[in-house]
Amino acid sequence: MFKLVSAALVATTLLFTSINHHNAVLAGTCASKCGRRPIQFTPGQRIRIEVVNATSNLVKLERVQGGTPISLQPGQKLQLEPGGNTQPNLSLIFWSETELPLEAIVTKPNFGTLHLEIRPGWRYPGDRSLYILNDGSINVF
Repeated sequence: MFKLVSAALVATTLLFTSINHHNAVLAGTCASKCGRRPIQFTPGQRIRIEVVNATSNLVKLERVQGGTPISLQPGQKLQLEPGGNTQPNLSLIFWSETELPLEAIVTKPNFGTLHLEIRPGWRYPGDRSLYILNDGSINVF
């Protein structure tokens, strides 16, 4: 009986040890699974923001620090040069007049340009703002 209990204990230990350490076997390098690098500008760098309405609806865009909303017709492109640099923090909010969710695709086509493409979204409430921090990093909320 003692041998049977010992054998069962050893088998159970080996089974649980292999289950708990399965991540070590499946681990990969960051280069294989990290995704795209975040968009970054040099702090204080002069940037231009290009906004494209890629939806079939009217989209409103407003700078949080003040100003009146700008209407973007479907397919319309707009260039903004907000104060010339990334200091202080800059926030742009955008919304659909039909209250549909939106998706913001942000790219950096060249050294001094931030491209914001607003597309129809599939998850509610979707993206609603672009935030450019004074350290040069970009966030979409």
